[in-house]
Amino acid sequence: MGEALNSWKRTIMCGELREEHIGQKVTVMGWVQRNRNLGGLEFVDLRDRTGILQVVFGEVINKEAFEKANKVRPEYCIAIKGEIIRREAPNNAMATGMVELKGEEIKILSESETPPIYIKDNLDAAENIRLKYRYLDLRRSDMQKILMIRSKTAKAVRDYLVNSEFLEIETPMLTKSTPEGARDYLVPSRNYPGMFYALPQSPQLFKQLLMVSGFDKYFQIVKCFRDEDLRANRQPEFTQIDLEMSFVEQDDVMELNEGLIKHVFKEVGNIDVKLPIRRMPYKEAMEKYGSDKPDLRFGMEIRDLSETVKNAEFKVFQDALENGGSVRAICLKDGANMGRKDIDRLGEFVKTFKAKGLAWIQLKEEEIKSPISKFLKEDELKNIIDVMSAETGDMILIVADKNSVVFQSLGQLRLELAKKYDLIKDKNEFNFCWITEFPLLEYDEEEGRYFAAHHPFTCPMDEDLEYLESDPGRVRAKAYDLVLNGEELGGGSIRIHDTKLQERMFGVLGFTQESAWERFGFLLEAFKFGPPPHGGLAFGFDRMIMFLAGTDNIKDVIAFPKNQNAFCPMTEAPNVADEKQLVELGISLNKEDK
Repeated sequence: MGEALNSWKRTIMCGELREEHIGQKVTVMGWVQRNRNLGGLEFVDLRDRTGILQVVFGEVINKEAFEKANKVRPEYCIAIKGEIIRREAPNNAMATGMVELKGEEIKILSESETPPIYIKDNLDAAENIRLKYRYLDLRRSDMQKILMIRSKTAKAVRDYLVNSEFLEIETPMLTKSTPEGARDYLVPSRNYPGMFYALPQSPQLFKQLLMVSGFDKYFQIVKCFRDEDLRANRQPEFTQIDLEMSFVEQDDVMELNEGLIKHVFKEVGNIDVKLPIRRMPYKEAMEKYGSDKPDLRFGMEIRDLSETVKNAEFKVFQDALENGGSVRAICLKDGANMGRKDIDRLGEFVKTFKAKGLAWIQLKEEEIKSPISKFLKEDELKNIIDVMSAETGDMILIVADKNSVVFQSLGQLRLELAKKYDLIKDKNEFNFCWITEFPLLEYDEEEGRYFAAHHPFTCPMDEDLEYLESDPGRVRAKAYDLVLNGEELGGGSIRIHDTKLQERMFGVLGFTQESAWERFGFLLEAFKFGPPPHGGLAFGFDRMIMFLAGTDNIKDVIAFPKNQNAFCPMTEAPNVADEKQLVELGISLNKEDK
């Protein structure tokens, strides 16, 4: 049985005690990290979220407290009163290592069974076990530090935006299902049998309506939901820093958010972000790095060899060029000694991104070695080396195909080589970059129509408007992503605020006027009443915390995440519903579902 507090009040946290507290009487509360008996002394390491404090009990100090302290075990929840004294054997590895608490009274608030996981940092337990006992996993100091960083970051975001005259406004969790995105999570309605709410993938439509309403600076730190396959670092529910501004253009939104990033990273991580942040058009990012979220912490840029090899007698190159593709390459410094097995593995690697193969040229000390050298004239080989700025000891890796395949395969190969050869020298570098001038639309060959690359409310660039119907793939968007170390940290756009232009956009996306109004009628109706020019941005809050906390696992930064199958081992959600609930909702399950 646990003891009641009976008016005991905690006066200080364990991790806050220092030499200046020597001689003070304090009351501390927390969990037993470990205990050890040394004859007439009992030592207890007491832990709370601020740190660990050593407590010493002795028969000569207080026999009753000493005997009670002998009974405690790891993870017992206890309270202790006593005096702070200087530690005879200081421990410089602990923040509280110069002092200890002389225990004079103790209450065992609750006992604990032996935990199924160790409460220690750098735990190597299986992830599903950690998630099943998440409340214990969260007792570990490394996990607690991450969630404290999350809390501090949320405050820093709010401080900056409120000081910039933004209003924090909540938008609905139960809303209408709309197309153009991932699958929605649907919520059946009891009051309207056969009808469903959808959980929001983002507050997009509502924040635009708030601009129509005259709240010209809105933000919220908000939960979003997407029913999609959980690739690495995705969760079915995640958090965004969502904001929208009226009477602005692209530069206004980007500059405001640069200030936000500078403030948050300095306040939370003491990281200095240099402004202005570099800007790079989408076309340049794809051509140089094969990605719209390039990692700029190392070089190895992709270079175009199409002109150089256009007359080469190599069928793979010729086929790619004749089909409108290109021949491009990267240069691995000091890669000339790579063995054939490793080269073959790289060839298999690019094939996973639909490349047909990988050509290579090694500039060895004694010779130039390449399986394609017999197809190249001497001057063609020399020109390839010149274009790649390759030197003796380097290796050139070439892919020829349609551009989308070339970019993706070489872009991923670039990252793979950086990891394999440890090319990122400063692991603490934070390299930010804005990517701009995205394509407005993407063509889906299977469905035979265009989809919005960002979302259907993104404004086309003014100079490209004339091509919206005649050449949609040519149209660029007033869209912008903030990239950090090869990860998209956030993205946004200037929105369409003209009803006629919005209807044109829906037309290009294959909506009839009737279907557009059926799906988005409330927004189109609102746009009849003087909508202001507006734009915004949403940051992935969880991803931001990952950078600030130095973890590469999104589950580490969320208190109660789901596993890779969107399942919670702790609560066993999702789970079956009571038959009575299903009847009330008018839902009947198939036999196999039951």
